[in-house]
Amino acid sequence: MLPIFKSIPSHMDYKGQKLAEQIFQGIILISAVIGFVYGMIIEQFGWTVYIVLGGFAVSLTLPPWPMYRQNPLSWQPALPEISGESSQKPQESLKKKKHK
Repeated sequence: MLPIFKSIPSHMDYKGQKLAEQIFQGIILISAVIGFVYGMIIEQFGWTVYIVLGGFAVSLTLPPWPMYRQNPLSWQPALPEISGESSQKPQESLKKKKHK
């Protein structure tokens, strides 16, 4: 992959995902209303479909802008491993206890 593509941040936080979903729905709704009104005025349903599909294409190609990364999560520090049993998954240790 080209280094320029690796330098572009593509992650979002949870509030950014919510904002992106709201923008996506808004673009779809606005294009549907505009398409319906325009299609009704010229009396051709095909134009309604074209405008809605165009709005859908625009809404899917929104870049990962910095406004989607303004509320990063603060992670807790990792716990140190105390013994060899802590390396097992919690589900595996529960299964072993049940079989005993």
